[in-house]
Order: sequence, then structure tokens, then C-alpha cells
Amino acid sequence: MGTSDGQTVSIDGNELRFTHLSKVLWPKKGLRKADYLKYVYEVSAYMLPFLRGRALTLLRYPDGADGEAFYQKNCPDYAPEFIKTVRIGDINYIVGDGLPTLMWLANQLAFEIHVPFQTADLTRPSEIVLDLDPPSRAEFALAVRAALMIKAILDRFRLASFVKTSGNKGLQVYIPLPDDVFTYEETRAFTAFLARYLTESEPGLFTTERLKKNRGRRLYIDIVQHAEGKTIIAPYAVRGNADALVATPLYWEEVTPGLRPEQFPLDQIPKRLAANGCPFSSFFEAKASQPFRQIIDTLKHQQQKGASV
Repeated sequence: MGTSDGQTVSIDGNELRFTHLSKVLWPKKGLRKADYLKYVYEVSAYMLPFLRGRALTLLRYPDGADGEAFYQKNCPDYAPEFIKTVRIGDINYIVGDGLPTLMWLANQLAFEIHVPFQTADLTRPSEIVLDLDPPSRAEFALAVRAALMIKAILDRFRLASFVKTSGNKGLQVYIPLPDDVFTYEETRAFTAFLARYLTESEPGLFTTERLKKNRGRRLYIDIVQHAEGKTIIAPYAVRGNADALVATPLYWEEVTPGLRPEQFPLDQIPKRLAANGCPFSSFFEAKASQPFRQIIDTLKHQQQKGASV
């Protein structure tokens, strides 16, 4: 059943009411709520594997990208019955599930969907994500340089890796891990090793300094963010910036000096997927074959050796 600015549809046996379809959400791009809902539906098959079983942190934009936004962690009382939740501490999180949940969140104008590094039933990370954060989009080339340096190291270690834009001004490098095997302490030792290599190799370009005022124009390698309880923007989630940029998975061969985050707005992603497929398609398959234990044991041995000197 439809009205002039709303429609009720059935998805997987659940009725959802989509409202205010003509509402303009990204004025600069002329994108309406109907465009956003269509986008989420079209990318859902690629996005849902990275949401399933995870406690979601949402950034909602009730008045569109030009309006004020707010974070939502607790599931609201008015959520439909099919929405699954999990209580962590004193917060009742919405759990990433199927298409009805994703489309309901889209209708609630949740643009940004942030996910932890493990599913809600686990306590250990399912992947490592390195967040490469330049001071602005003007210095995006720094993120490209850092990502390629990291890729060279990971290739030497024979670790499969994946990369995506942040949807804003940086890049994020993913290393899939077997589920519930490695601790956050172990993954932190590895991310610290990578960050130390980059900052010692190019101290004028890269830093792990948390205070923005002390970074200068250097790229920030955020290794603190990869920890239990922390989150990262989900693949294919759209940002609330004026350009409607998407956190877009890339093929490594696309990561070149000419790469720009502005190449990946919401309205281009379905065409991109249809033409090129998803660069993260082998992500979960890669988990089982990662030789990460050997690397961690070597790092521990080196640390113990250094401590005993």
C-alpha cells in the first residue's frame, strides 16, 4: 500500500512502512530519502555480512546531512519486534541481522553504521583494522602512501589484506583473522609494530600522536581505535557529509596517487558493484589461511629478547 510520500512493503515476511520518501537528505547532491533507501537495498547483500551478529552504533541524521546528528546505541522502545538486540553493560544494542533490520535503520535515517571488531557472542577480534587519518582531504595522498607501505609489509608476511575509504578523508586497511583466536593484546602488538615502522621510516609524514595540535600536517595512524568496545564505520555505510560519500571497499590496484575519496558518492556505488564486483568478496574466505600466529610469536620473542637485554 502506498501514499503520495510513503509506502508499506513486505521484506522477508515483515511489513515495513517507509515514510517521507521525497525528503531531501543531501541537498548538494539532490539526493532524497527514496534514493537512500534504494541505495541501501541495492548494496545490502554486500554490507550485511559485515553487520551480522554485531552490536551496532548508529549516527542518525533526522534532518539530512545539513542538519544535526546524534549517536544512538540503545534500541528505541518503538523498534519492531523483528529487531534483535543484545545487552552489553547497560546498553541494549541493535544487532546487525537481515535485510528488514537494515531497511528499518535506513528509514530511521541512520546514515553511519559503526561496528565493533567482533560479533556480540565473542570477546576477541575477528579482524584488524588500521585507520589512516590525514589532517584533511587535501592530504589524502598521505593515506595512499601509508596504505601502500603497509600492504608491502603484509605481503611479505603473506597476510591477505583489504582496503576501503573511510567515506571522509582517509583509508582503512583490514586484515581478516580467524574468529575468537587472537586477543586484542596480540593484535595491538602487531598494529603497534606496523605504526612504528611507518613513523620511523617517514617521521615527517606519519604519527601516532593522539593530540591533533601536536600532529602538524602529518597523517595519524590510529592504533588506539582497534580495541574491545571500539568501533569502525561499516563497509558501504554512507557518511553524513555534504557529498554523500560512502566507506567504499577498493581493489588494491585502485590505491594510486590519483585516488580521491570524492570518487565514491552514494549514487555511484551500485554501478560500481555491478561493473566490478565487491573487492571484499573473499574477505571471510581469507580468515582461515592467515599465518598470523607465527607472526605474533615472532614479535613476542623479539619483545622478550629486547626486555632481557
